[in-house]
Amino acid sequence: MSEALLTVKDLKTYFYTSGGISKAVDGVSFQINRGEIMGIVGESGSGKSVTSSSIIRLLPSDTGKIVSGSIDFDGTDVLALNKKELLSFRGKDVSMIFQNPMTSLSPVFKIGHQMTELIRTQQKVDRKTACLMAEEALVKVGITDARRRLDSYPYELSGGMCQRVIIAMSILSSPKMIIADEPTTALDVTIQAQVLDLLKEMRKTYQTAILLITHNLGVVWKMCDSVMVMYAGKTVEYTTCRDLYHNPLHPYTWGLLDSMPKLGSEPEEELSTIQGTPPDLRLTGTCCNFSSRCPYAGEICKSMVPELKELEPGHFVACHRQCGEGGLVRGGVDQA
Repeated sequence: MSEALLTVKDLKTYFYTSGGISKAVDGVSFQINRGEIMGIVGESGSGKSVTSSSIIRLLPSDTGKIVSGSIDFDGTDVLALNKKELLSFRGKDVSMIFQNPMTSLSPVFKIGHQMTELIRTQQKVDRKTACLMAEEALVKVGITDARRRLDSYPYELSGGMCQRVIIAMSILSSPKMIIADEPTTALDVTIQAQVLDLLKEMRKTYQTAILLITHNLGVVWKMCDSVMVMYAGKTVEYTTCRDLYHNPLHPYTWGLLDSMPKLGSEPEEELSTIQGTPPDLRLTGTCCNFSSRCPYAGEICKSMVPELKELEPGHFVACHRQCGEGGLVRGGVDQA
């Protein structure tokens, strides 16, 4: 049996603004085992990035707050860590790869300076040793002429190379888990494939668990062992990657899969879309958040929040229409 590394239970993260309380994450639960790659997918605003930021408690202090739930990382209660312990946790145990490498690196400091300062903050080594460690990390992520690159500014490198630098920085302390928040969004397709292969190689070499935040279902199929589909701050489906593609059960998941471009489609063929827009997160919590866009929605969907239930072994779904007798059939919209 795989050993759990991260366990999140009933996590709720709200943002308090002058316009009201926005329920960005509203009762999310999941588990990541050692060496596992888990994906979180969903539209923009579904709560993917806020979930990952909550795990390392990197939220705006004036508006963002984890109001309830628990986050256990390898036996450590993350919500109980003080500021000093958090700094160590974020670099030593969990590293973060953000989606835009050009904004993750300071433009006024050379790559070598930024990497060595990070190393010396986390480890008690002299500057010469830190430089050697930084050079070795760049070599590991496939950057040629690593010593010369240490003397470069971020703007002198391509977007793909900057992302490799970020990944190199993330593995300097040999973290147990890496959170990759849409790490390929700002890169061209060729570089995307290289970065994803690099992450898979890291998992294989170091048994590093990876939490991959993405809206690209093709990336999920290539990378992930398990997947959680989020919508408007809630989990709507949670299962293995294979089950999600071969036996999806939630209407929102059907919509995401149907909206993917398909090989062999005619040039004039229109892409399938999910009608409508996501709800205002200040007004959720009274019904199924997807009910206004769901062609299968019934009266119960508009009056009660569905529970996340295990419909099949390891396959969790939050849908009133799937949890009752009979269940839905994909494409049978007249069942509503």
